[in-house]
Amino acid sequence: MTDIAESQPRSPFSGWRGRPGEASLAEVNSSVKVGGRTPLRRLLAFVGPGYLVAVGYMDPGNWATSLAGGSQFGYALMAVVATSSLMAILLQALCARLGVATGRDLAQACRDAFPKPIAFPLWVLAEAAICATDLAEVIGTAIGLNLLFGIPLEIGVVITALDVFLVLMLQRVGFRWIEAFVIGLLLVIASCFAVQLAMARPDFAAIIKGLAPTTELVQNREMLYIALGIVGATVMPHNLYLHSSVVQTRAYGRDDAGKREAIKWAVTDSTIALSFAFLINASILILAAAAFHANGRTEVAELGEAHTLLGPLLGGSVAATAFGVALLCCGLNSTVTATLAGQVVMEGFLRIRLSPWLRRLITRAIAIVPAIVVTIMYGESGTAKLLVLSQVILSLQLPFAVIPLVWFTASRSKMGDFVAPRWMSVLAALVAAVIVALNVKLVLDFATGG
Repeated sequence: MTDIAESQPRSPFSGWRGRPGEASLAEVNSSVKVGGRTPLRRLLAFVGPGYLVAVGYMDPGNWATSLAGGSQFGYALMAVVATSSLMAILLQALCARLGVATGRDLAQACRDAFPKPIAFPLWVLAEAAICATDLAEVIGTAIGLNLLFGIPLEIGVVITALDVFLVLMLQRVGFRWIEAFVIGLLLVIASCFAVQLAMARPDFAAIIKGLAPTTELVQNREMLYIALGIVGATVMPHNLYLHSSVVQTRAYGRDDAGKREAIKWAVTDSTIALSFAFLINASILILAAAAFHANGRTEVAELGEAHTLLGPLLGGSVAATAFGVALLCCGLNSTVTATLAGQVVMEGFLRIRLSPWLRRLITRAIAIVPAIVVTIMYGESGTAKLLVLSQVILSLQLPFAVIPLVWFTASRSKMGDFVAPRWMSVLAALVAAVIVALNVKLVLDFATGG
């Protein structure tokens, strides 16, 4: 293992402290061909990384906040879900630009931009965020297995370790297989929500009305708190590291023309994928509003409780089963992408070289061990508290990923001709300030019991 920030002379041609090391996710870097003469075929060649990222925007943490918002306030928070998605689209566009233009993922960029006393704490914080993310996904998958098959939570937590070997197997046959697996599960999730929404019969006029923000959002303290939770659970640190890496799996030309085309299609891919994620998150809130709020159930926030109530409220077990299947698919998808993000962070900051299976097993073990211990000692209530703790850890780490991303992409010395347009950098800085402020408030509220 080499030092986090090697002492190298500053290149006269860039603002980086040293030249890039090994390519990000070296075993799959530039492994996907991008041939095709028509715009549609070119776009399809770049489709995939955006959907890996979109998974993080519909993980079990997002489910909890959307369920709480829909059950308590009906469709009133639709505007918050939409605004959060727009923030995510902007930041992920910057991630794609950074990865393609510099040949560095965000972890490598931090290593090459900062001296060791800064880079090392950033690595520690990034690892904490990866573990917290993995922890939430492991618990969410275990809850899904419990709801569908009655598997005890502690056994379900152990079963989630198998996806380490699933990722390794898929990656060996080609990175496209990982993307196909993720997109396939996303289609299952969408189908499940289509069934549930058809049974719930939501008020479409109220949905459209909810897309317009109102002053009640600021005046109602409880509504504001849930709105903060929705925003805080939307942009997750591991997605920023992951996206800046997986866009480099495409074999685009490394000249300026090739990079410009790659940025265009990568941003298009992530924008479409995150729009899809918005539809899923909106569906969760709409389902909660139509099934729970409309029937006087205004305090539903637990995943297990929502699963139990859906059948009786919607008049059949199909809705409850579809809910459980969608949750399980979300959990599986999220654990796959969190495992990849863990690899990106470890390799990017440390230049560490471990066998892929060992590297992933270490990452997953760090999340599984505390989940098993808490589940055995405290049961389902303990895992719920562990989920809350994981979100607090993510909130604390988020500024340390967002701020470097915005700074790097706004710097001409680091990005050259691919520096982000001024309007995009200003807007991203405002978004970063809002996200940081909201997450700080959430952490303070948690610490003070507010």
